[in-house]
Amino acid sequence: QVQLVESGGGLVQPGDSLRLSCAASGRTFSSYAMGWFRQAPGKDREFVATIDWSGTSTYYAGSVKGRFTISRDNAKNTVYLQMNSLKPEDTAVYYCAAVRSMSRMLFTTSDEYDYWGQGTQVTVSS
Repeated sequence: QVQLVESGGGLVQPGDSLRLSCAASGRTFSSYAMGWFRQAPGKDREFVATIDWSGTSTYYAGSVKGRFTISRDNAKNTVYLQMNSLKPEDTAVYYCAAVRSMSRMLFTTSDEYDYWGQGTQVTVSS
């Protein structure tokens, strides 16, 4: 089992950057593909980015591609989401998620993931 704890959210202005972190418990973090999702008030949870177990393969939602970067450090049991050029529409609660996989598959829907963090709020406002 994996426990996930997100951090790094906050209130920023449009154009600013933030880096979210998701720390995982357990000694098998490198056996999991990881993803970031977000949910804005009144909206469904949506996919943001995903990374395979090795960090070799990544995939992004079109709305964040070129602005966000997902990465992981398996030695630190942590996955990151670097968010640049933030926009007001990026405002949401951001969640990290894990699914056990040591293939190169990438997972973009929430029902594919087995473990979720509690979320961290990101607010982009002037």
